[in-house]
Amino acid sequence: MDKFLKMTAIVAPMDRSNVDTDAIIPKQFLKSIKRSGFGPNLFDEWRYEDVGEPDADNSGRPLRKEFVLNQPRYQGAKILLARENFGCGSSREHAPWALKDYGFDVVIAPSFADIFFNNCFKNGILPIVLDEAIVDALFNEVHAEEGYQLTVDLENTQIVKPDGEMVTFEVDSFRRHCLLNGLDDIGLTLQHEADIKAYEEKTKQTAPWLFAG
Repeated sequence: MDKFLKMTAIVAPMDRSNVDTDAIIPKQFLKSIKRSGFGPNLFDEWRYEDVGEPDADNSGRPLRKEFVLNQPRYQGAKILLARENFGCGSSREHAPWALKDYGFDVVIAPSFADIFFNNCFKNGILPIVLDEAIVDALFNEVHAEEGYQLTVDLENTQIVKPDGEMVTFEVDSFRRHCLLNGLDDIGLTLQHEADIKAYEEKTKQTAPWLFAG
């Protein structure tokens, strides 16, 4: 997992409440357990005019021009601005996989569904909870200014607006440590690789039958 330190990026506004995981990545695309390849089908039913199928070529599919991610001004966005209860519904980890594969590194909202919130951290996405009034103001600013960008500084837990105004946010210290150091569950385990190997060698001596065959 890549380290998350500080980034400046275009913001895309998802101005809908209660966006569930089936909207983020529809159920027909859940056949793979790889973390990559889901980006083209992110928000598939809202993004395209036709019905998407697994492993199909998306390049020639008709786009819904009014959908936010299809608008030229939001191309290259890495920060998604959302409304309350983002990521509700089923607990599929494919939802943050699809967001990450598309290119989003940050999601800002007044609230998130708990499981989705936890899955974001495990997959290198920073979910930021801000007061609803602040989120409302950000939506107004994003709509008013084409190419609107925010700087997200995880080390100092600050968001910097284009005019220099700073907004602080809270994040659990352990999760912050993991993102800053690029550590997912596997990375955390490998930090104890020497101890694991020592335990295995000791066990080979005390219980050799476990290693037979």
